Amino acid sequence: MNKKLDFIFSRRSIRKFQNKKVEAELVQDILQAAAAVPSAMCRDPWRFLVIENSETLQKLSTIMPNGSFMTEAPMMIMMLGDIKEAHIESESYMLQDCSASIENILLAINALGLGGCWCGIHPRSERVAGVRELFNLPENIIPIGGIVLGYPAESKEPRTRFDASKVHYEKW
Repeated sequence: MNKKLDFIFSRRSIRKFQNKKVEAELVQDILQAAAAVPSAMCRDPWRFLVIENSETLQKLSTIMPNGSFMTEAPMMIMMLGDIKEAHIESESYMLQDCSASIENILLAINALGLGGCWCGIHPRSERVAGVRELFNLPENIIPIGGIVLGYPAESKEPRTRFDASKVHYEKW
């Protein structure tokens, strides 16, 4: 693995966190990085919901059962998409734009010495409905995923899951 890309290879899903609040300045840095991605026709359909309340994280863990570890995390940044702002109001463009933003969040977290894990919401209708109800989201706002984050209480070795058999050159 190319050492210049360590900031990518060392980004791993972290599910154990120290009992330490993430500073507001770092949260702003992460959000700025989240908005530094390309977007179809520069429509920027991403919206962010910053959640630090432990009771809210507890409620979310019941809506998102694979994210039970979020009850021990200091915070989550939820990625929401505004379908009315997406290029041609397309769900596909909105999801692509928001996914690029999520990846920047994950890379920024890693670069800032934090850890995080992407927990999917969309397209699971029961999760979308639960989050929509919990936060009283308007109809045009679609919950995409939550990035649970904080100071890591675990470390993992850098890695890639590259598989040369999945790469094709010039033709299939």
